[in-house]
Amino acid sequence: MSTPRASRSRSLGQLVDAAALKASVHGDSEVTITEVTIDSRAVQLGALFCCIPGANVDGHDFAHAAVSAGAAALLVERLLPIDVPQVLVTDVRASVGPLAATCYGDPSRDLLLVGVTGTNGKTTTSALIAAILRANGLDTAVIGTLTGVHTTPEAPDLQRQLVAHRAEGKHAVVMEVSSHALALHRVDGCQFALAVFTNLGSDHMDLHETPERYFAAKAMLFTAGLSAQGISNGDDLHGRLLADAAEIPMTVYTRDDVSGVSVTSTAASFEWRGQTIEIPMGGAFNVDNALAAATAGAVLGVDTDTIRRGLAAVDPVAGRFEHVAAVRGADVIVDFAHTPEGLTIALDAARQVSASGRVIVVFGAGGDRDRSKRPLMGHAAAKGADVVIVTSDNPRTEDPLDIIGAIVAGIDERTSVIVEPDRRTAIATGLRQLASGDVLVVAGKGHERTQTTGTKVVEFDDRATVLSIIEEEL
Repeated sequence: MSTPRASRSRSLGQLVDAAALKASVHGDSEVTITEVTIDSRAVQLGALFCCIPGANVDGHDFAHAAVSAGAAALLVERLLPIDVPQVLVTDVRASVGPLAATCYGDPSRDLLLVGVTGTNGKTTTSALIAAILRANGLDTAVIGTLTGVHTTPEAPDLQRQLVAHRAEGKHAVVMEVSSHALALHRVDGCQFALAVFTNLGSDHMDLHETPERYFAAKAMLFTAGLSAQGISNGDDLHGRLLADAAEIPMTVYTRDDVSGVSVTSTAASFEWRGQTIEIPMGGAFNVDNALAAATAGAVLGVDTDTIRRGLAAVDPVAGRFEHVAAVRGADVIVDFAHTPEGLTIALDAARQVSASGRVIVVFGAGGDRDRSKRPLMGHAAAKGADVVIVTSDNPRTEDPLDIIGAIVAGIDERTSVIVEPDRRTAIATGLRQLASGDVLVVAGKGHERTQTTGTKVVEFDDRATVLSIIEEEL
């Protein structure tokens, strides 16, 4: 994909004025700006380079390199001794989104943009909403965990993606909006037709520090500056709080909206507004995701029969309660669950389809990330599974045994706990224990295809690993 340039040439002064920034331009305000970037390595001739101060590096330190590469101007929080026009603002990060959106012609205004936020269910709910919009005749793209490095791209990258989708003739975009993206202003400058809240659990305390700040970040999507209207999960406490406090019109959905729920390891169905809704996804929690999507479709004006057809036609989402194999009458599920709530939900869903069998779980926790959730995940695993196998999950620069120790510390009764740091061996251990009626849940990595230990990244796909072990060892 070629890099989109500005929709039309603007001078630096025009760009700042159109973005409605509180800023002062120092130097030639007539210089032409062709793009906005935060990466000095990606600077092209005529770029506005945005010097974002970060926790580990300061973008101001890369200003010289950006100018040498062709940057025509800088966005700064302090004036630099560089002979180039500079836009002085109090918060560079908060200014990047509006500048990027303006530079690229406000592409979200030409698209039906739907944002989905919440701790769990963003990826699946986004896929389900996209399927409904496609069934309604709208060529729809999805931006999220399965499409890029970040769940929600950095602001300049996001605006360029929206420009590209607009150029491709897309009518709508459904986007996962992470709490990181909201707290770090990545979606500022976007205009969402609808914002969707799925639930709130425990995650990302390394960034947000408290649950209150985590929820406040999610709630930012439901403000008039970003979204026209919203829907929220009334079965979730924070969903109810959001519905009461949001400054935009809100619609609430709950499990009381459905009846006749039937769930297997590979499919789910329920009655909703006179329609029998069927989705090719197992797990009771996917009823909630489908209900969120159906409600979103209705709020956007899609008729119920089209909603039904769209949900029935959706493709299963990679690594989201994905049924990957059957072994000796047992089911093997790979799921992205990497929070205490996500693990609880996945194991509860497995319990519902395991009949009289056992639930076995293989999981770990990522290194260099939120440490507070590790014992909570251990507790959730021990409560929800009959056999718990604790292993590695992208330990990064931490000692895998330290991470495992923190997980096991949350488990009171450890008689059914197996510790195996090698993830492949751990999965093989789980597979060998399976008997008819059992369900094995391999949790944490889902769709991911690599494993990071230290600074080394190697290929590792839970789904492929399961199939390889079955073929070669069982």
